[in-house]
Amino acid sequence: MNRPLTYSEYRDASRQLQKLLGEDTCRQLRRLWHERHCPELSQPMATALRISMLAANEMGLTGVTVTAILVQVFTQNTGYTEKQAKADFSEEVEYVLSGIRQVSEVYQKTKSPDSENFRMLLLALAKDVRVIMIMLAHRLFLIRHLDEYSVEEQDTIAHEVAYLYAPLAHRMGFYSVKTEMEERAMEHNFPETYRELSKKLNDTALEREAYFDHFVGPLRQKLDAAGFKYELKSRTKSIPSIWNKMKKQQVPFEGIYDLFAIRLIIDCPIEQEKAQCWQVYSIVTDMYTPDLRRMRDWLTQPKANGYESLHCTVMGPDGKYIEVQIRTQRMDEVAEKGVAAHWKYKNISGDNRMELWLKNLRDGLENPDMGGRDSMDFFKMNLYDEEVFAFTPKGDLLRLPKGASLLDFAFAIHTAVGSHCIGGRIDGRNVTLGYKINNGDQIEVLTSPTQRPRADWVKIAITTKARQKIRTVIKETETKLANDGLETLQRRFKNWKIELDEARLSKVGTRLGYKHLSQLYIDLQEGKMDLLEFRDAYLNYDKEKTDERNTFTATDYGKTTTDRISHSDVLIINEETKGVQYSMAKCCHPIFGDEIFGFVTVSGGIKIHRKDCPNAPQMMARFGYRIVRAAWEAKGSEQQICPIFITGDDQLSIMTNITSVIAKEPSVTLRSINIDADGGRFKGRVVLTARDTDTLERLIRKLRTVKGIDEVSRG
Repeated sequence: MNRPLTYSEYRDASRQLQKLLGEDTCRQLRRLWHERHCPELSQPMATALRISMLAANEMGLTGVTVTAILVQVFTQNTGYTEKQAKADFSEEVEYVLSGIRQVSEVYQKTKSPDSENFRMLLLALAKDVRVIMIMLAHRLFLIRHLDEYSVEEQDTIAHEVAYLYAPLAHRMGFYSVKTEMEERAMEHNFPETYRELSKKLNDTALEREAYFDHFVGPLRQKLDAAGFKYELKSRTKSIPSIWNKMKKQQVPFEGIYDLFAIRLIIDCPIEQEKAQCWQVYSIVTDMYTPDLRRMRDWLTQPKANGYESLHCTVMGPDGKYIEVQIRTQRMDEVAEKGVAAHWKYKNISGDNRMELWLKNLRDGLENPDMGGRDSMDFFKMNLYDEEVFAFTPKGDLLRLPKGASLLDFAFAIHTAVGSHCIGGRIDGRNVTLGYKINNGDQIEVLTSPTQRPRADWVKIAITTKARQKIRTVIKETETKLANDGLETLQRRFKNWKIELDEARLSKVGTRLGYKHLSQLYIDLQEGKMDLLEFRDAYLNYDKEKTDERNTFTATDYGKTTTDRISHSDVLIINEETKGVQYSMAKCCHPIFGDEIFGFVTVSGGIKIHRKDCPNAPQMMARFGYRIVRAAWEAKGSEQQICPIFITGDDQLSIMTNITSVIAKEPSVTLRSINIDADGGRFKGRVVLTARDTDTLERLIRKLRTVKGIDEVSRG
């Protein structure tokens, strides 16, 4: 709004501010204005003064809230800080200003402010309920002066007021604000429809008044004769409400029979409320035929928010239906103050926390003794402290339970996104799968086509949806791996001209420690069970049964085939080891310096594994009798294959930087490097040969210092 303040506006505002804020606060505001005054501040301050008067006169806001509206001009347009506001005014003013800034920052992240989740996000992020009140006052001011903005700005303001701020006003109990916002927004967004319905309402106004008199005339006689003290009111629906009902019921204006309702408010002692309400109900339904399907009894069982009333729809004169609401003065006062939370009264979904909070809010607003720290604590919002809200890069808003992880967020977007998630990025920084989401986070989920769910993901995710999807995808993956493993086994056995007997296959699997053949097929497909070793076990099954009958254990078998194992059952690994058939396991690639153990294979050889090998727990649990202790005797000169895995940001020079670091390490040889990039991230597998763990760890430390690399680990 570009119109400057008139003298009368300034004079009236000054007088009201003096009463609302007190001399000390007004003196501080005047000092701040004189210290930081510049031509650019004149217009924002004029607007702030008008909004503060609107907030005070029409919404009942006072003290801290009005002060924050005025001080915000300086925090947004000068170098004045929230900490300075705390020193000059109060901690409460600083708290409200902080809430306004936080909500404003989050507000810029979304393109869909009409979503219910976004309304809840604002309520959750606004640490102080007065922040929402200020936002409502500001938008009410804008919608009233809509014609002073450009066409594009008008469209934006009207859309946001209709879909975001009017529902917020509804929830806050500012019903007159909500109705005006809806009316003005509809007048702009749907001008022809608004003008048409407004004309029809005006054209039928006299008819409604006449019908009201015709309906209540006989009713008054009955009520007076019965000795009731009462008041009769007529309430006409707003134009947006009529239009919504027309669309919902798919009927024209003439088809809306409840354009207005009659409220019959009884004045009686509290102990007689229910009895007198039912007596009046009896009089109304004796005179006019009720539609029992539309009878609502909130006397016998009040709503969870405390709303009490009797609603009945009756057929009045001329065969027209009309709703009659019967309540007492106390009940009407509760309803009119908003404690009934009209959004719930209209059967719109919500939860009881909002209802209880609204009741407490009203009680607090009406308590003139509340102030200082008590006031700030009271106005802090904790409505949605059990939920968090986060944005996608496109501005879509997702609602998750508090404590949800990045993995939950990814699965909330889509199962495919969650299944291939490798991490995320928030405000330029990378986060892991287990990152706990905070309100207002804008998260970019990073994925890789080679990623797939793991069993430990179930511990990271907390939402039922994510956990179910993880288990489902794992099961589907295992089924596919098992089918592929069986197919591979059948094909190879056919090439070897070996008949595959299912009964024998099952027995061999049991002997190898598999409870289910499907796990055997998976291990074969993933290379955890060597196919050649399994072939030998399959062919030698009868011989091994004979060995068992001779009480020949696998450990004894290992000793028999490895004469160089010492008397202490420790296999010594060095360059002089002869007569022992052993090799380094490909699943963990041990090198000198690693803690190791030996595993006797079904063919009689020994595989050397690292003790931290991913397959070690499974081998020890299933085949403990085939484990052989092993140790390095001395550092050898032979280099062993050792793959490492690298992840980080995808950059043009990343491969050059990696190979350059490796080339400078004299005791390391690069065998191969494979980089996969997707969505600005890369995953790489580098195969090296190294002599010992000291050399390898030194190289890993150097690689971790390369710009763009996040993590380096051994394979």
